[in-house]
Amino acid sequence: MTLVTARKRSTKPSPRAGGPGCPVDHGAWFLVLPALIPILVLSVGPLLYGIALAFTDAQAGRTEPTRWIGTLNFQDLLHDTLFWESFRIGLVWAVGVTVPQFVLALGLALLLNEELRLRWLARALAIVPWAMPEVVVGIMWRLVYNPDAGILNETIRDLGLGEGRDWLSGLATALPAVIVVGIWAGMPQTTVALLAGLQNTPRELHEAAAMDGAGAWRRFRTVTWPALKPVALAITALNFIWNFNSFALVYVLTQGGPGGRTRLPMLFAYEEAFRYGQFGYAAAMGCVMVAVISVILAVHLVGRLRGGEDA
Repeated sequence: MTLVTARKRSTKPSPRAGGPGCPVDHGAWFLVLPALIPILVLSVGPLLYGIALAFTDAQAGRTEPTRWIGTLNFQDLLHDTLFWESFRIGLVWAVGVTVPQFVLALGLALLLNEELRLRWLARALAIVPWAMPEVVVGIMWRLVYNPDAGILNETIRDLGLGEGRDWLSGLATALPAVIVVGIWAGMPQTTVALLAGLQNTPRELHEAAAMDGAGAWRRFRTVTWPALKPVALAITALNFIWNFNSFALVYVLTQGGPGGRTRLPMLFAYEEAFRYGQFGYAAAMGCVMVAVISVILAVHLVGRLRGGEDA
């Protein structure tokens, strides 16, 4: 009887095992609250307010009370060719910055991962653009692109390649010039992430592949890239989102000009809200951009989950 009773007692769920009788650990919530409250107040709250504002006719300086107008702002947005043109420019900007940024950062990370003299100095210099605020980067590159005394045009004149041009005011050169700045400014964070992934790759695998006669490209394809792929996918997705939502850098460089050639969606929404006072319409634009970013994140997460299952 004693043995049977002991077996019956052992089959009862323990409160610590997460059964129905498991007590709620209220102390854990107090530890989470300091990090949770700023997120709710500074991120979730404004996001919900912006979504609600998108369904109203809120305007600056209006004496009449704000009215609920349903989906009227979104209907107007569907026929706003200027917004969709800015959306196209935003996609061109995001892809044009993200792809070269990744390729160049990968090459730099591979170089900095080698046993080189003064490697510590090269690594320190590589992250200098990351330490500079975007406003400072924009002002610095405006001086570089200055049509009269900029270092770029001065170099072109010294090499006898022409008289230079106004890079940020030309309809054909403004967007490519801004993309170059975006690549330069965002390379450090991508390089650091990829370098961390490279350093987590066991050197024994490279040595074994080299002993088997694998060349540099084959070692990269069979050893380095499989280990680096999760980091590469994550940083590329984040870079695309950050670049698509860019504001300060492009605003300082061109303010969306010339002729709207560098007017990104965030700049367009900013102008509608703070230049023309159309807060409800600008909030609708923000909702569309949040929806696009959410779709990109969902596709990225699904791809990561499928990749994990295949592995």
